[in-house]
Amino acid sequence: MTILSSRSKYALNPIQEEDAVVEKMVRGGEEIIRMNRGDPPVYFPTPEYIINSFVEALKKRKTSYSNPVGVLELREAIANRYKRLYNVATDSEHIVVTQGISEALFFLNASLINDKDRGIVFRPYYTQYMPDLEFYGGKAVIERYDESLNWNIDVEKLESTIKKQFKSNRKPKYMIITNPNNPTGTVLDYKVLRKIVDIANNYGILLVSDEIYDEIIFNGAKFTSISQVAKGVPHLILNGASKDYDATGFRIGYAVFPEDDKISNDVKNKFKDLARVRLSANTPAQYAFADAIDNIKEHKKHITSMVSKIEKNVNFAADLINSGKYMHSIVPRGAFYIFPKVSIDKLNIKNDKEFIDKLLKEEKVWLTRGSGFGEPNHVRFVLLADKEIISTAIKRVERFCNRHKKGA
Repeated sequence: MTILSSRSKYALNPIQEEDAVVEKMVRGGEEIIRMNRGDPPVYFPTPEYIINSFVEALKKRKTSYSNPVGVLELREAIANRYKRLYNVATDSEHIVVTQGISEALFFLNASLINDKDRGIVFRPYYTQYMPDLEFYGGKAVIERYDESLNWNIDVEKLESTIKKQFKSNRKPKYMIITNPNNPTGTVLDYKVLRKIVDIANNYGILLVSDEIYDEIIFNGAKFTSISQVAKGVPHLILNGASKDYDATGFRIGYAVFPEDDKISNDVKNKFKDLARVRLSANTPAQYAFADAIDNIKEHKKHITSMVSKIEKNVNFAADLINSGKYMHSIVPRGAFYIFPKVSIDKLNIKNDKEFIDKLLKEEKVWLTRGSGFGEPNHVRFVLLADKEIISTAIKRVERFCNRHKKGA
């Protein structure tokens, strides 16, 4: 008999599951190439103007609890950002600040999910989507970003799946997309988004769009926010400081509810209730993030430089991977990952979990297994480091595969 709750089994994160192994290796003097976690400030220092804003907030003693739904200055800055970038007319009352998107996902499922309720999740998915849904007793209706369609969504198959759910009296409560996608780097085009919005509207499903990488776009892609397509349709957007603003440790995210329909307002108000339960997000970080959003000139300079390097890294990694024998990847157009398929069938290795474990121990390269994102026999590389490190990591993976190939 255990003292632990049954739901505690969902407290897992495949991105960090090798932590204990890595810690022991580092203590033993080994150097690890860490390509498991998407943490931009490690490679792109958070801009000085944002750091200065944080320090100024501290000097002004902005260290007390703040408004549970977010300081007004930040919510107004976010509203202005969506007006400026996407021509969305919203205001501070339609925004809830959270402790990263991670907390927003908890709020989403806590607000909507009863035992056996459904949520539509597309695989490969961000690793937190499934545990959060299951933690609250929900079940996932799994759809796909289809690799044969360059990791795009087959909207006809999606609608067929939803029809089957309705016939079985299991209407999904929400559908969550990630655009740009983590881990594939897919940027969904307008036509696909338009069809997804139409399907959500026709079947009365709340649409959720995780847009945390919305300014990290390259290779000719054009980003469309769901807010530009879903006018009049219940939806919410998740975003934050971590990626575009290069401030993961601030732990500041937010949810935008652009519409005023009953569904949107009910969910928004419940988010606000949940925010009050946990008191407030990081107060000085909120003021610093507000300044970061408002300083358009400095932000543009930093994001342009960062995206330029990421684009070069992604294309460099894709060329190396696709010229090898054991991995193949579609070239990403957003975020900063690459998600190649590994020819596990050519290796004396049973699955991607064993692949990751042995690769770490033998070659000192730390990746994340594809099955953690719902897509077995793939691995995710984080492409924020310099090209030399990326090259070394990919060459070590190839060396590892050669050593473990069948018949070797």
